This record gives sequence, structure tokens and C-alpha cells, in this order.
Amino acid sequence: MPRLTRYFHSADDLARFILDTIGHDVALGLPLGLGKANDIANALFARAVADPQIQLRIFSALTLEKPPYRSQLERRFLEPIVERLFGGYPALQYAHALRHGGLPANITVNEFFFLAGRWLFNARAQQDYISSNYTHAVRLIADRGVNVIAQLVAKKDEGADARYSLSCNTDVTLDALRQRAQGASNFLLVGQVNSELPFMAGEAEIPASEFAAILDDPSTDFPLFAPPKEPVSLPEYAAGFHIARLIPDGGTLQIGIGGEGDAAIHALVLRHKENDAFRQAVAALAPYVSAGHTQPFSTGLYACTEMLVDGLLNLYAAGVLKREIDGAVAHAGFFVGPKSFYRTLREMPEPERAKFKMRAISFTNALYGEEAAKRAARADSRFVNNAMVATLLGEAASDTLENGRVVSGVGGQHDFAEQAFALDGARSILAFKATRKSGCRITSNVRSSYSHITIPRHLRDIFISEYGVADLRGRTDAGCIAAMLNIADSRFQPELMREAKDAGKLPRQFEIPAANRDNTPERIARALAPLQEHGLLPLFPLGTDLTPVEQRLVPALASISEASQNFGSLTKLMWRGLFAKTSDTAALDRLGLANPVGLQNRVYRLLLKAALQSP
Repeated sequence: MPRLTRYFHSADDLARFILDTIGHDVALGLPLGLGKANDIANALFARAVADPQIQLRIFSALTLEKPPYRSQLERRFLEPIVERLFGGYPALQYAHALRHGGLPANITVNEFFFLAGRWLFNARAQQDYISSNYTHAVRLIADRGVNVIAQLVAKKDEGADARYSLSCNTDVTLDALRQRAQGASNFLLVGQVNSELPFMAGEAEIPASEFAAILDDPSTDFPLFAPPKEPVSLPEYAAGFHIARLIPDGGTLQIGIGGEGDAAIHALVLRHKENDAFRQAVAALAPYVSAGHTQPFSTGLYACTEMLVDGLLNLYAAGVLKREIDGAVAHAGFFVGPKSFYRTLREMPEPERAKFKMRAISFTNALYGEEAAKRAARADSRFVNNAMVATLLGEAASDTLENGRVVSGVGGQHDFAEQAFALDGARSILAFKATRKSGCRITSNVRSSYSHITIPRHLRDIFISEYGVADLRGRTDAGCIAAMLNIADSRFQPELMREAKDAGKLPRQFEIPAANRDNTPERIARALAPLQEHGLLPLFPLGTDLTPVEQRLVPALASISEASQNFGSLTKLMWRGLFAKTSDTAALDRLGLANPVGLQNRVYRLLLKAALQSP
């Protein structure tokens, strides 16, 4: 029987309708990332703050927040960008209260995926985190009694002809709607119309009758959250080339966010359009191994991925993403990205946009349900994701620190690692940086062991650092350790090898091959120098919402930030600034340092002058 849909012009009126309908015990489900109906969530939050009798439980993931400022110089840089990219975006009040210790006792917030690193030092967020595979989130919704799902939606046409799309978040919502249709759960679906959301058709389009209420008014329209792209470093580019040579023509691609993912997409485009340069980079980075897949794409790739990353549009435009399954070059569960990404999707002709189909997360992240068709479609799958730390025995830590603090979440990584073993010809690829720097201290991201593991050793497959590829599938423990040592930074190889030998996991006579003992940042820089000199390794390979001046400032500010972690380094940088000459007055002016007044501003000017001249 069709539901009667109510239409509202006020978020507060809609919140009152929800409370009148279900009572004062509200279990609110908000889609991951972009798809949250911010105004509805804020209206319910405000009512719960005002009335302690209302019990508000919020279940969600990836709460998006404007970036914080860590220094006065960073504030000068970021403030105009934040205003440009996030001005008008309504902050989620539950997140603000949670961050500042003001969450009332009658409101709880449970997330199963954090914005990376943003809640590390918030005790309540850490304590209320729920660890879950992405495919299990819909079960958690039912188990926790979620009785309202509030989602941002796209709209087409008006009045009786109006059509609605779940757009950026079909992921859990489609699965929840199927659950509701089967009588396994019962909730109100309420929507908030947003004019900037691309209208995604197919399964993303659902009838108005699925909604109990829809908020549709110009006063509650807002610009979409658009996180700026991060610059891609040389180590990330090196890992990207290693990834790209493992992707077979005619295969299936799942890829996540991050520098290595952006670099891999750029490398795949180079492989197709600048093949000589691609082969040159691969040969320089891995001179002693088989090059793998280096030919341009003929059949092309099909993408089946939980996140529709903006780079997939780059692959499509370059003619790499072109293998179609059921009329789609890509199936995905959610998206979030830069403003240019949303604009490209909105402005695509409908037949072209229809090639990017949004599906339930149970479709993208699992094989059960339509299994025969999924197996046929997902030929030669490559599941590309990031890890923070890898162990010598092939375990991966991707979401949690050793002390138990959650950095992000499991998401779909475990789902894809399992798929890699369940599908013929499939492989799981986990990319990580070989080292990390904290202050003046550099540590290895290859460890003998790690206390919190996202991917266990029995699902070990392919690991990639900037120094190469470790293929661990089917290897003995000793073989795995040897392969992981080969892609570790050479500054840490001797100690890691000693620990493995002391544990009886490597023969005493074992030695790391000579070809793998020069795993240094300098070797990576030498290998990629020719491509860098020819402008083939841009700082933002997939584009950016930053202006050209801001793009020049990014590496300069990174240099200042790194130097500021050590007084000696900061002093040296300032001293160099005394003698540095720069014609980049636009960069100085952008930070208000063209004509500095006061000691602090003069110091900032010296630091920036030196950093702008740094190679």
C-alpha cells in the first residue's frame, strides 16, 4: 500500500512531525558522508537538547566537518578556501557538541567509520565507536532499532511529476529499504532535497511514496561538502606506478581514496595515453622484476567499487574505463568529492551519466545475491586500498592504532580482501607508505607485529610500498617475510630482518638481495625525475579546486610545517629566508605577507620566502 508522503518547508516542522509519529525515542540513521540531511538532523538535535525527555540516538559514519586550523599561518591559507568550498554548508550540530564536550546525556552518537584521524583524541567518540564491515551496517541499523533515516536527495521535475534520487548514497539505504519491504525492520525515510546533488537514475531513483516526509525549500538548500584534493607525493606516485602495472586490460577495478589511489589512476591514464613515459617509470622503479601489464587499454576496465571516486571520471574521459556491464562502466555505493566532480556528474548528458550506476553496498561489496552474474562481470578484479601499517607476516592495520584509538574504520576493506580470494583471477592490493615521520623521528610502517589488525594474515595477498610489490599469496611465512623486507625502507631492513631471525621465522643465513638494499627516498626521486621534469607528475594529478597561487603555496606550507617540528630546522629555514629572493609576490600577498607589519609577520615572510624557493 503506497505511503502518504508529507512535504515540508521547515526542518523544525518536519522534526515535530517525526516526534509526533514515532514518539520521543528516536533512533536516527544518517547515511555515510555526503548524504546526511543536515537540516533535519540539526532540527532533531535542537529539539532533543531543549527537551531531555527526548532520547536521540544517532547512528552514522564519516561525519564531514570543515578542516581545522593548526597554526596562524595555516589559518590564513585555509580560511578563504574553507569559505569558498564550505561557505553555506550547515555544520552538523551533534558533531560540534561531541567535539567540544557538550553532548547532552539524552543524546548518543555511534559511528562505524570516522573521518580519518579527526576523532583520535575525543574519548566519547572513541568509546561509542562501533567496529563493523560496511556490508554489515544495514544489520546494525535493524539491531539498534533505527526508526528514522534522514537522507539528502536529488530532485527532478515539480509537482506530481517530481522524481527523487538517493544520488550519492544508495549504499545502506537501498538495503534498508529492502529490509523494510520484507518486514525485517520498520522506519520512516525522510528526505531533504538538494539542488547540487547529481540526479543518478537506475536503482538510485525511488518513488516519492517511499518517503514519509520530504523537506523541499530554497531556505534549506546548501552547497555540497567538497573536500579539497590532497597533493600527491613522489612516494605515492611510485606506489601508483606499481599498482598500475598490476591491472590487466579487460579487468575490474575497485579503488579507494588517498594519494596512492589518485597516483594509480594517473598512472593508468599515462599507461594508456603516454605509454613510453609509463614504461620508462616502471623500468626505473622496478628494474629487476617483470614489468607486468604495461600495454595501453584495448578492452578497457569496468569498475565495481564502494566509492565512486572522482578519478574514475578521469579514467572514463581518457578511454580507460569503458568495459560495460549492464550498460554501466561503473557500479558504486556512495560518493563524495571536489566541486568539479559534482559539476561533471550534473552536467553529463543523461545517457552518459547512466553509465555510472549507484547500487546497494550489498551489491558492490559482496558476492551473495546475483552471485553468478557478479562472478561473470568481475573478471580479473583488482581491489586497491590503503593500509597504515603492514607486518612482515602479511597482516594489515588500516583503521586503528596500537593503543586501540580508531583512526577511521574497517569500511569495505575486509569485504574486498575476502572477494579477492572468492573470485577467480582476483587480487587484493594494499598500498602503504614505507615510513612515517613524526617530528624529527622517522619510523617504519613495516613492523614485525602490530596489536590491532584489519586484514589478517590468512587473507594476505599483495602489498605495495613506494619500493615495490610483495606478492604474498600462497607463500610460506619465511617467504612472506622475505618479500616484505624487499619493500621496506632500507634504514629499517637490518633490524626487521634480525627480529625475524630471532623469532625463528627466517634462516640465520638469509640476506636481503642487493637489488633491494637501496630502498631510499633518493632512489625514488632519481627514478621519477625524468617524468617530473617533463611535467607528467603534477602535484594534483586529478585536478583541484585550489587556485594556481594556492597550489604553489601547498608544498611551501608543508615545508614550513615540517621545519616547525624542530627548532634547528625552523631556524635554518628562517636564515635562508634572509637571503632568498622570490618573484612570487602573489603567494606572499595571498597570506598577507607582501608588506608585513610586526615581528611575527616578518618571521612568516622569511619562512615563506625560503619555502617557496625550496626544490
